[in-house]
Amino acid sequence: MVSSEYERRIAARFAGFDQDGNGYIDREDFSAATKSVLAEFGTPARSDKGQALYIGAEAFWQGMAGIADRDGDQRITREEFVSGAVKRLRDNPERFAEIARPFLHAALAVVDTDGDGAATVTEVTRVLGALGVGEGVAATVAAALDADTDGRIGEAEIVSGFARYFTVPE
Repeated sequence: MVSSEYERRIAARFAGFDQDGNGYIDREDFSAATKSVLAEFGTPARSDKGQALYIGAEAFWQGMAGIADRDGDQRITREEFVSGAVKRLRDNPERFAEIARPFLHAALAVVDTDGDGAATVTEVTRVLGALGVGEGVAATVAAALDADTDGRIGEAEIVSGFARYFTVPE
């Protein structure tokens, strides 16, 4: 795949983070994502799980800003997002996974309604929907994350799937 195709695919991932559609990613987008997930699962923001999700979202924002916010204005433009992904993540998708892990770990705790350390395909579909992913796509993605087809999706599957999707390996 030529670099321009890679960059085009990375740019398409930008909208997944730009929750309010204002043309840049900022702390508020991560806060909006957190609020949506908590609302979907009826989890109070002031609960331990709610607070953990907000802390994870802040860590994710800080990590992403450290990679992509080149001008330090606390906003990541589409160009900064693409440039940051191409220069810093293309050869190291595990780095992106580690940046996202605190948020994904806390999100899993929220969606894991039976407390067994894994989410069902339905729970993952719901969280993806809360994050703005269309219903059909969310169901397809959730099913694909269940690599061993046991109906359960653990943290390792979620983190690696998230990293693969957002770093778009060639």
